[in-house]
Amino acid sequence: MTIRIDFEPVGRRGECPEGQSLLDCARQLGVDLVNLCGGSGTCGRCKVQILRGQVSELTPRERELLTSRELAEGYRLACRTVPLSDCRVGVPPESLTAPQRTQVEGLEVVVDLEPPVCAYPLQLKPPSLEDGDLQADGERLLNALAQQHQVEHCAVDLEVLCDLSRRVRGDNWRANVAVRDGREIVALLSLSHRPLGLAVDLGTTKIAGYLLDLESGQTLASQGMMNPQISYGEDVIARMAHAQEGPTEAAQLQAMVAKALNQMAADMCAGVDADPAEIVEAVVVGNTAMHHLFLQLPVEQLARAPYVPAVAEGLDVKARDVGLAIASGGYVHLLPNIAGFVGADHVAMLLATGVAQAEDIVLALDIGTNTEVCLANRGAMTSVSCASGPAFEGAHITHGMRAAKGAIERVRITDDRVEYQAIGGAPPVGLCGSGILDGLAELHRIGVLDATGRLGEHPRVRVGSDGAREFVLLGEEERGGQPAITITQKDVRELQLAKGAMRAGIQILLEAQGLSEQAIDRVIIAGAFGTYIDVSSAVAIGMLPSLPLDRFRQVGNAAGAGARLALVSRSKRAEAQEIARRVGYIELATEPRFMRIFAEAMSLG
Repeated sequence: MTIRIDFEPVGRRGECPEGQSLLDCARQLGVDLVNLCGGSGTCGRCKVQILRGQVSELTPRERELLTSRELAEGYRLACRTVPLSDCRVGVPPESLTAPQRTQVEGLEVVVDLEPPVCAYPLQLKPPSLEDGDLQADGERLLNALAQQHQVEHCAVDLEVLCDLSRRVRGDNWRANVAVRDGREIVALLSLSHRPLGLAVDLGTTKIAGYLLDLESGQTLASQGMMNPQISYGEDVIARMAHAQEGPTEAAQLQAMVAKALNQMAADMCAGVDADPAEIVEAVVVGNTAMHHLFLQLPVEQLARAPYVPAVAEGLDVKARDVGLAIASGGYVHLLPNIAGFVGADHVAMLLATGVAQAEDIVLALDIGTNTEVCLANRGAMTSVSCASGPAFEGAHITHGMRAAKGAIERVRITDDRVEYQAIGGAPPVGLCGSGILDGLAELHRIGVLDATGRLGEHPRVRVGSDGAREFVLLGEEERGGQPAITITQKDVRELQLAKGAMRAGIQILLEAQGLSEQAIDRVIIAGAFGTYIDVSSAVAIGMLPSLPLDRFRQVGNAAGAGARLALVSRSKRAEAQEIARRVGYIELATEPRFMRIFAEAMSLG
């Protein structure tokens, strides 16, 4: 006999043998649940919510590991729970491994469609010597647009005009005309083609792209890739320095991103049987430095006090002027910047999360190579930028790596035994950001790391080849003779610097408003790293405020969600401009309290 299990929101469902635990059902159906203890019921990480159906009775272990609120809401440990009937099971993001969490986690905000570009099908009357109709092709198109769709006073993009005569004759005097803001024809599409849009979150380390149908608002495809500019520096300061060497170097950095975006667009279009020429509009968000490098704007003033951007308001530029191979007359819209180190990606995050309309006290963080933090006190918003560095992405960590197959993403330490989970169930090859954070929290919890971050005594602590102390997560013998995977004293210091900068930024925002951390009603965590961290670990080491875990919400790539909103809604573009105008900004480099608070924030716990 079998039982049907439906796992949400991952969309996996199927028949499982009667008497099998929910953890085994999840494995069978391809749902990757965190289970450090291998299903023995000791780690408490495989939490699920029973939404419908009958399951086995609560076990003593579950009563011990689950909170009273979780129990009241129907949460169980998947490894201890056996379905007794068909069940619908909710999987919270923190119970998923990094790749599946990234797939399902993210904001889907419902919005009225107001795309800046609309397509109008036309039937044109051919010119004729017999009736003396010798009107030029451009005027013929514009007159048909006015007569058939009441769209008047349009201009025609020059490149569209260059291809107009051939296209209308080749399509038997029919056309699907893409008009932007009712004022300019930016593309001629085939009648069977739909107008598409491209939304891009241009991060310092990673680029996220989304392909949308502008008529339905549906996201057709998404893709992520590393920012190729990383070869010229992991941080924006190094890249700005390279751009300042001369026009050739600045153009080189810009061309690298344009080439990457073109490849991304081509890949996503190929996956949905479309052509990049059908992309009639793009939206790009990024921090102020990424924004300026993409447009080849001067960056000298960004790198020096008082860190002023060349431009702050939203911009519309021709895609061809920045090297994007989309529709011939298509535009790229760039959301507004706020300050030298708080850019359009932060605006996009605030737009997607609705922070500007919040009636409570909200802390919103977009955690990455640079971490932007906004404190919204009943709609009054103030932001800072923290140079958290690349440690959260696994860089500058001895055995660090990005969140890919084989990366250790979860760690638990009991006595001298290390329990871990590697992405994809593969043999471990290194540590991604969430694994490093978990490891740090566990070492502090068991007393191996003191408040200053010093590694103490433990059977797994040894002196490494560089003479510094290190904690062995997996020794050479455990890896079949391969080099050990360790957390070194240097790794601890890297994480302390990153978390200290972020926590100092939070504290300065709170002090500026005269608030304590307990006054925060909600904490919104966005960004690539923020997507899959264990919030309890971040709280344990003092990276995040010590608040009840139910006040935290992880929302995935909110900057990408904001870019998608701006792609399909002109009203949301106007709202983004208003948000940028309203946000106050504190420059940490000029804040006299910063170094004191930063030093205190380096402490663990």
